[in-house]
Amino acid sequence: MAKQEQQQGMNKILPKKKKAMRSVAVGVAHIKATFNNTIISITDMAGNVVAWSSAGRAGFSGSKKSSAFAATVAAQAAGKDAVAMGMKECEVNLTGPGAGRETAVRGIQSAGLMVTIIRDKTPVPHNGCRARKRRRC
Repeated sequence: MAKQEQQQGMNKILPKKKKAMRSVAVGVAHIKATFNNTIISITDMAGNVVAWSSAGRAGFSGSKKSSAFAATVAAQAAGKDAVAMGMKECEVNLTGPGAGRETAVRGIQSAGLMVTIIRDKTPVPHNGCRARKRRRC
């Protein structure tokens, strides 16, 4: 009997705490442009994600996700979320060989963020993989 009362007391619905709005003035926009999608994550200087978006989240599907226009729309959406958090300027880190590299940067600028630095952090193989053995005749 006492256990039932104790369990009922634990199942009380508590009011949800409101999430405190963070004010971030400067951040970093990480743009990952692949051949299939473009993902934009805007973080503060410590690396905590403030806003994010992707071409898929923006409503594009299939081969349209890899287009430059989809990257622009996704970057604008992430940029607007970051501006709403109080962000004014950001650095940009680009990775990947996709079609939406430059247009994503333009999309961030059109959302109202001032881009200070653009870094290309695409990993480049310096010597490649070990070659397969030669064919015997």
